[in-house]
Amino acid sequence: MIAAALTGFATGFSLILAIGAQNAFVLRQGLAQAHVFWLCLFCAASDAVLIAAGVLGFGAIVALWPDLPRVMALAGAAFLAVYGLQRLIAAWRGDYALQLGGQTRALWPTLATAAAFTWLNPHVYLDTLGLIGAISTDFHGSALKTAFGAGAVLASFVFFFSLGYGARLLGPVMQSARAWRVLDTGIGLVMWALAVKLLS
Repeated sequence: MIAAALTGFATGFSLILAIGAQNAFVLRQGLAQAHVFWLCLFCAASDAVLIAAGVLGFGAIVALWPDLPRVMALAGAAFLAVYGLQRLIAAWRGDYALQLGGQTRALWPTLATAAAFTWLNPHVYLDTLGLIGAISTDFHGSALKTAFGAGAVLASFVFFFSLGYGARLLGPVMQSARAWRVLDTGIGLVMWALAVKLLS
């Protein structure tokens, strides 16, 4: 069971490690020190639900509805394009009085944005329902499958909470509007690149 759990942890961590829209958003909120606990909990819990679905065999849903990946890709690309534009506009305006003053958006709008990054990303379904679900079939018996899934879920919790709270180490660097402009410009460009990738 330990081997299965370690395999699940390594698999989950390797899949989530790549820089993506969700990770960039968590990083930004971590730098702003805004709603970090609830945001990390939401992202990790969402992954847990998807990983559980993948391990339980719901990856077949995609096979039953072949158009689902394309529909999710279009919705995700549209959201990323709009959010990227918002970040670039914010960088162009350079008004970061709220961030520098420690004020941010309310909790529910923050979680709503995180939900969009999570559930409108077709790659998350490929990673959880597809890849993790497929790898879990190597483990026979409910105990081993559960251990594998638990390891993958633990990796998600470790990653998001490390990213969210670890971002505070960069806090001293983010004490100027210029630093926030650079961050938002980078995030905006990453969002657009991801949107183009989803459409290709």
